[in-house]
Amino acid sequence: MVTEVKMPDADVLYSDVKFTKTKDKVNGTASPSEDTTYSEVRITKAPQPSAELSGPTPDAVSNGRSGLPLERISLLVFIVLFVLAAGALGYTTYKHTQTTEALQRLKVDYEHVKKNLTEKKCEVNSCIKEPPCPADGTCLKCEQGWERYGGSCYYFSKDRSSWDHSRDKCKQQGGELVKIESREEQVFLDVRLRDKMVEAEDKFWIGLTDVQREGTWMWADGSPLDKNLTFWSKGEPDNWTRSDGEDCTRMGEKGGAEENKSWFDKSCRFSHKYICEKPAENGKLECL
Repeated sequence: MVTEVKMPDADVLYSDVKFTKTKDKVNGTASPSEDTTYSEVRITKAPQPSAELSGPTPDAVSNGRSGLPLERISLLVFIVLFVLAAGALGYTTYKHTQTTEALQRLKVDYEHVKKNLTEKKCEVNSCIKEPPCPADGTCLKCEQGWERYGGSCYYFSKDRSSWDHSRDKCKQQGGELVKIESREEQVFLDVRLRDKMVEAEDKFWIGLTDVQREGTWMWADGSPLDKNLTFWSKGEPDNWTRSDGEDCTRMGEKGGAEENKSWFDKSCRFSHKYICEKPAENGKLECL
């Protein structure tokens, strides 16, 4: 009888061989049978799993021979740190730019508010910062509704009338249609009119005319025009022939005139706003 048994870890073969003695026929007697058993065991070792299919051993892991090489890990850490540093630098630069722009806006707003407060204080005191007040505290002043520049007061009308009627209204207030005697005065008036003009034709009469003699320009006070100090716009005066002549002067350019050249001749009967001028007065005021 042969029996085979397989075990999990190894192949084990058990072979049992039994021999039974036969009866002794010679003597005619029978002897008890004796079983003799021979056992043979053969063990075959189970095959070991391939090293290529097995995972890393603890020793291999501990020695760094499995997973990512050390150089790759170092490079990955460096890249992460570099990206974080670049992001932090970019954010810092952005915040710095935002802060700088905010400070610049605050500076502009501060200067604007400071200028407005200065102008308001001057209006309340009827006193202009320039020129400075004398040591005795006296200060040139203008009555309400007039604006001071230098030693003169200026009135910018809101109503319209012909050149002659405009001059009469100026005289009624103790003044005369404005006489421009310097480039600085022209610049002052030209800039002020840009804010006061509503449209392009919303110009103002000044005290310059050639009504007495064509081409000979005179100021309302009878003094001649200095030909080296004129601010005629391009092509002016043109004495447009389709009208009854253009013998009076108006000024103003809403969008601003090149080199402040904003004089135009016009028929004296045309209705315009006007600028009056008279000397400023001395007064005891708290000056800036």
